[in-house]
Amino acid sequence: MKILKTGLIVVGAATVFFAITEAVQDPDIKQEHKEVYQETFDKNVANVYTIKALSVPKDIKFAGESVPLTDPDIHERLDRELLVNTYWQSNALLIMKRAHKFFPVIEPILKEEGVPDDFKYLAVIESGLTQAVSPANAVGFWQLLKGTGRELGLEINSNVDERYHIEKATRAACQYLKESKKDFGSWTLAAAAYNAGRAGIARQQERQKVSDYYDLLLGEETGRYMFRILALKEIMSSPFEYGFKFQESDLYQHIPTKKVKVDTAVTDFPDFAAKHGVTYKILKIHNPWLREAHLNNSSGKTYYIDIPEDGYYTQGYTKID
Repeated sequence: MKILKTGLIVVGAATVFFAITEAVQDPDIKQEHKEVYQETFDKNVANVYTIKALSVPKDIKFAGESVPLTDPDIHERLDRELLVNTYWQSNALLIMKRAHKFFPVIEPILKEEGVPDDFKYLAVIESGLTQAVSPANAVGFWQLLKGTGRELGLEINSNVDERYHIEKATRAACQYLKESKKDFGSWTLAAAAYNAGRAGIARQQERQKVSDYYDLLLGEETGRYMFRILALKEIMSSPFEYGFKFQESDLYQHIPTKKVKVDTAVTDFPDFAAKHGVTYKILKIHNPWLREAHLNNSSGKTYYIDIPEDGYYTQGYTKID
């Protein structure tokens, strides 16, 4: 089917090409019409979509650690991910749009936690900056499993799942990454361990008698992991060089919120939302960690619920005093 579609596109393009060429050469067609045909032809030729090889950067680092690009295997693996992610244009552009909205939340937390800024691209390849759920039930921007999330101090139950809480999940991921860095002495290996687990990386180091990530023979997913991060970092840092054209107004905007303190049960979040001038839908967009339309909170724990500042949504309830 793909071959058929490609053939039809080529045939269609060729048909247009020959039709215009014949029209320009036909002596019975008036000169002004020929000029229109020629202009159309020139525009079509100028706008022909081309797929070109990409230049792999001569020097690239992750979290300050150099990538050995003089190694032909490393060079080819990065080249693959640059090609795949550049020419999957819709996905790459969507990620750039989302990054403009969510990086302002993630970046200051990474800085505060002492984790290199490059790790924001780990969240990109883990979830595409969406509240994704994997087949293994890893959840959220940082794709945390239930057991791992609880070990890192996140609350996870039928009412609340803080793996969906961007700020808290980012701090939990930072904790895991810092522990991995302490174990392996390398941010690159800490990133690999985020995918394969610390035990998995340590086992392969012992088995293969090498310590560096780039010297390890790993499975498909973990073997591509760092190169996907590097490729997204490169493309997102220099999007225009990779053919992406947009203005800031095209990107998704970060919406500021105010935090409302809650230390009791909430019997009905739609009513709660209405009291704060928003719909239940908007409340859940900004608080996806609230998993039910109510909050039991039998322990009287303090939560902070994000309510968007006024003027960002045109739809909503009139605030109820």
